[in-house]
Amino acid sequence: MTISLIRALCLGLLLAGAAASPGLHAEQNLPVPPSGVLGVGPAQLTPEFWINLRPQSDTVLLTPAQIAAQNAKLLADDPSMHDLRKLPATLDRAQVDAWLYTVSTPPTRPLYDVHGQPVPEATIKAIVDNAHGDAVPASEPTRYGLVVKRAALRSLPTDLRVFSHPGDTDIDRFQETAEFPGTPVVVAHTSADGRWLFVVSPRYAAWTHRENVAIGSAKQVFDYAGRTAARVVTGGTVHTVYTREQPAVSQLQLDMGERVPLATDLSPDQPVNGQTPYAAHVLELPIRNDDGTLAFAPALVQINKDTSPDYLPLTEANIIRQAFKFLGERYGWGHAYDGRDCSGFVSDVYRSMGVEMPRNTSRQAISPALDHRAFTARDDHAERLKAAMALKVGDLVYIPGHVMMVIGQWQGQPWVIHDVLGMSYRKGDGSIRHVKLNAVSVTPLLPMLYGKDGSTFIDHMTSIVHIRH
Repeated sequence: MTISLIRALCLGLLLAGAAASPGLHAEQNLPVPPSGVLGVGPAQLTPEFWINLRPQSDTVLLTPAQIAAQNAKLLADDPSMHDLRKLPATLDRAQVDAWLYTVSTPPTRPLYDVHGQPVPEATIKAIVDNAHGDAVPASEPTRYGLVVKRAALRSLPTDLRVFSHPGDTDIDRFQETAEFPGTPVVVAHTSADGRWLFVVSPRYAAWTHRENVAIGSAKQVFDYAGRTAARVVTGGTVHTVYTREQPAVSQLQLDMGERVPLATDLSPDQPVNGQTPYAAHVLELPIRNDDGTLAFAPALVQINKDTSPDYLPLTEANIIRQAFKFLGERYGWGHAYDGRDCSGFVSDVYRSMGVEMPRNTSRQAISPALDHRAFTARDDHAERLKAAMALKVGDLVYIPGHVMMVIGQWQGQPWVIHDVLGMSYRKGDGSIRHVKLNAVSVTPLLPMLYGKDGSTFIDHMTSIVHIRH
């Protein structure tokens, strides 16, 4: 299967265990509200509650220069990242095959469609054949492009949604991630039917619809990405205004952390797409001509929408505020449902402050560019509990297949916000409570049960990542 088992476990952490870990009784001091989400009432669902617990929450944790240095190290040292500017003018077959067969391998277990019916082997074979891996040329010129709309990236060139179990229709096993308008990509391969492009973005490589990418020169692509005048999306999502005159940029979704260049050569007293721009920011967005080539068009975002002239300062207060803008958003595996999953959530929050991260939990947890503390079997429960009690706002806690963002210490324990399917914990009478969440949620960390052996999340911590000095 193209999606790793580790990432898949993001969905399996939510079943309860049989007995609580020794010495862990913090959950017994927390009330159980009608929602069943242990210890969480209306106050805890506001960012101000957590910000007010930190008297110096506006202290800058990393300066823009420090963030830029960390991002450069990430691009240079993390093997999951791709520095598109350093790719050769010609791609050889070995390089393309390395990207292609990382994700486009035939499934090895039964899959089911949205109706719960087994997907026929002939259907899977036709999809795999469409990837056209045997047709990769010995070499070809490197082609560049820009993503023109929020684009799903798939492990194989198909829109067919497939699932591991009948009735489990949230987790599409062919869905990898999404990329966003203005993201630079290299086009490495084309499907046999010509409808799909295999693209390499700075942090992923997978298949997307041909219509999602406009092909241009390296200069066009990198000049656009490098423009200094821009707006950064600081809301969860923001949409451009409707325009009949330019449908390609009408009501276009922009997600948190996207940095979109401004159109600076237009007269402010002239209409843009049939509308005055005086109460809007005029963005310049990539569009795709009918022949697939790259062009640009202005688009308006209202000035009262949640954007900023630059990345937000990296502070504890901003980390909390940005994370809470996603509170209640439905879980979206691989950025599906116009949302995000656990690793997409934390990376989008940090991206709004200029911090780049690998896409998946398995890579984030061990990235050589990020300050992290790794845990092994030698770390016992007491050592892990000690580390948990020292967690600070913005720290990222990793267990196999899942990541949580710390929002503070309260009631004698750490609390997290995370995009998660649910939580399980032991009630005061010894029984186990299961709560389905399937959304960005606030929970305590310590009581969360991991597996049927009764172990907790902290017993399975693999890493803690610190984004600060």
